[in-house]
Amino acid sequence: MFNMTRVQLRRGEEGRIKGGHPWVYRTEIETIYGAFEPGDIVTVEDHRGRFIGRGYINPASMITVRLLIYNRDEEIDKAFWRRRLAAAWNYRQMVLQGAGTDAYRIVFGEADFLPGLIVDKFGPYLVVQTLALGIDRFKDTLVEILDELIQPAGIYERNDVPVRELEGLELRSGFLKGPFDPLVIIQENGLKFYVDLAGGQKTGYFLDQRENRAAIQPFVKGARVLDCFCHTGGFSLHAAHYGAREVLGLDISAEAIAVARRNAVLNGYGDLCFFEVANVFDALRELERQEERYDVVILDPPAFVKARRALQGAIRGYKEINLRAMKILAPGGFLVTCSCSYHMPEDLFLEVIKDAALDAHRRLRLLARRGQAPDHPVLMGYDESRYLKCLLLQVL
Repeated sequence: MFNMTRVQLRRGEEGRIKGGHPWVYRTEIETIYGAFEPGDIVTVEDHRGRFIGRGYINPASMITVRLLIYNRDEEIDKAFWRRRLAAAWNYRQMVLQGAGTDAYRIVFGEADFLPGLIVDKFGPYLVVQTLALGIDRFKDTLVEILDELIQPAGIYERNDVPVRELEGLELRSGFLKGPFDPLVIIQENGLKFYVDLAGGQKTGYFLDQRENRAAIQPFVKGARVLDCFCHTGGFSLHAAHYGAREVLGLDISAEAIAVARRNAVLNGYGDLCFFEVANVFDALRELERQEERYDVVILDPPAFVKARRALQGAIRGYKEINLRAMKILAPGGFLVTCSCSYHMPEDLFLEVIKDAALDAHRRLRLLARRGQAPDHPVLMGYDESRYLKCLLLQVL
């Protein structure tokens, strides 16, 4: 299911792609031979006309081709899509054995060799995103296979994200199999959480932090905990579950805070976990002014840097919140600090944290460098798939 159009790269542009990166940028293309419709599957060649792979093309996007296959003889038919989806599903069954959750990512786009496709499982339901024009063309086939393979009780489409507009796609959401109540309850690490599949951020919940939320267990028993950018209370409820004596969660979203309060009651921690709608930057400065002290501070902000040109501003933001957090930590307290920005590499993130510690007159002990959960696998050669950083530090 591809036409005869050939996309030939400029001389010297094939190295990154042959190294495993699945994107061909507009600026890397020398010539396109043949006619095509946006979303068609085309052949990519090096400057000498040697085969590299095939993928879907969209001239409206800076990512002009997203590579799908690297075998010249492989057919892209329903059996192909079934193999790819089955491989992704089987991988999750393997790596999440005994994980104690019924919510996880089934398809992580390019890292599962399905560019532009996201599929998350929340209890008996699936949430699907088709974020590129090429994969959106196959949405009906993909949903049909997912239904046969996993047999979910319902499927919801969350194609209401702005990145689709860069592909020339409309924004839409709704039931693909249903209807059903989109407010569902999932289980994670012995806790229960309400997840709003229709209105929550991303596909409803931040699944990539699952193991990191469990990793705070040794540090929170008997502790006074501050959870900044708490969203619907993921880290907060884990802190309570693992024995914290008091937990305060802060988030600027009133809707997220309302769900966090419901989650606390759902798990029996309504009298231990408190949540406030607040601008975290302002709140941290006010807590410092009031000379408040916490044993554990958790920082899990949204992506401060969504493009390389915004990096300097993001560095200032990360430094500010980490500096303020260190100043309100009791001596020997613990800082859990995260960045989900791909454009903030881990080494630079560490440098920002060290600079914050220097200005806060604190010394740090690095206890762990963590990343995203294994249902969000990292594809070597495609650095964009390794985006989440989570540092566990003791502040002295």
